[in-house]
Amino acid sequence: MNDNSAFLTTRKRWAGLYAATMGLILLVCGVSVYELIARDQWQSLNLKLATVAGTLHDGIEPALKEVGQVEPIVGYFLPGVVCVNGRVCPPESSGERHIAGVIQQEDYYVRFVDPGGRVLAIAGSIPENLRATMPPDHTPWQTLQDAQGERYREISLFLKTQNHQSWGYIQVGRSLSEYEAHLTRLRWQLMVILPTTMILVVGSSWWLSGLAMRPAYQAYRQIQQFTADAAHELRTPLAAIRSTVEFTLDEPKLSESDVRQTLRVIERQNNRLTHLVQDLLLLSRLDLNQTPARESCCLNVLMEDLLEEFSALAIAADLTLTAYYPSEILKMLGNEEQLYRLLANLLTNAIHYTPPGGMITVTLARSEQEAVITVQDTGIGIPLGEQSKIFGRFYRVAQDRARHTGGAGLGLAIAQAIAHSHQGSIQVQSHVDQGSLFTLRLPLKKGE
Repeated sequence: MNDNSAFLTTRKRWAGLYAATMGLILLVCGVSVYELIARDQWQSLNLKLATVAGTLHDGIEPALKEVGQVEPIVGYFLPGVVCVNGRVCPPESSGERHIAGVIQQEDYYVRFVDPGGRVLAIAGSIPENLRATMPPDHTPWQTLQDAQGERYREISLFLKTQNHQSWGYIQVGRSLSEYEAHLTRLRWQLMVILPTTMILVVGSSWWLSGLAMRPAYQAYRQIQQFTADAAHELRTPLAAIRSTVEFTLDEPKLSESDVRQTLRVIERQNNRLTHLVQDLLLLSRLDLNQTPARESCCLNVLMEDLLEEFSALAIAADLTLTAYYPSEILKMLGNEEQLYRLLANLLTNAIHYTPPGGMITVTLARSEQEAVITVQDTGIGIPLGEQSKIFGRFYRVAQDRARHTGGAGLGLAIAQAIAHSHQGSIQVQSHVDQGSLFTLRLPLKKGE
């Protein structure tokens, strides 16, 4: 495909469009996955903080008696709590709750703050230089940053005494370093995965665009080859006519026999041109599905007419032509003229390639809802590598076919096109020097 600039340019455009589309999809998917993971991690972090803070709040608040007084119950929930600003904290309790283990294992910190913002007590991994701030008015959540730039997520819950006075706040927080490190690793993974995937996408898009354009390119090459072959076939008789006319015009005196000979040459070449043009028009109509109206055709009668016409040709070629018919009448819907042309082409092909003394056997049979017509000869055969090409237009197994038979290499192409237009098929089995067997299958008329 690289030998045609138009197809190469189109392939580049399709590959670029596919790669750009896939790249955009991958980018959107990558960003979406990143956002979903970040949001899930953020919600999980908030849920853990809310659970720890809620447990401490619900356990400590019912025991608070005086404003600014840290009760012994705090030591029961948070062994190792430290009071600040000279206050005396309650002694450590011998009992340990599960919440203390959670705080120690996951690096939470807890602060008790009075309504004025002063820290009364701390517990856990409290960072230095992290100033206590009052929570916003409408949300208990806030994100803080210390002097080193490390960020912390914190939740503040309001505390009141037993007589419903404002005691202060309990603040539970933890560092965001683990959360941010996880997202950083995820970003780096995406930065490596996405470009690698894009390289694979570009390669696959180039391959897929070539795969998608291959049928169009093959059709284009077939059209090119068809045009070249048709021009060659048309040029041969035209050149013969031209040379004959020029030779005749150069002769000062021509006898009546010379004139007749010239006219016969021109007539023969004109007939060859006419047949070639008719074959090309028939193929064109078959390609466009421009088939005439179909009617009920009796294959038995069609075979009889065909053999009656070709018997003389077979005798002239010193061949034995034999036919076998079923006892029942086989009918199908189709165009009788085209079906006759199909069978005539198969039979003509067998006669042309069977040497004198050979045999040609034509058989008509029924196989369920199909009519099976076989044409078997004892001719020169077809090499295995050529059998898939013989139905191509202007294709000849023997290069000297035009000289011996006058054919243009369209007979089998027309036969296959007619068979396909009638929902049928043609297969060939052949061995060199042993002959060929062409099998034609056509659907029978329903109800027959």
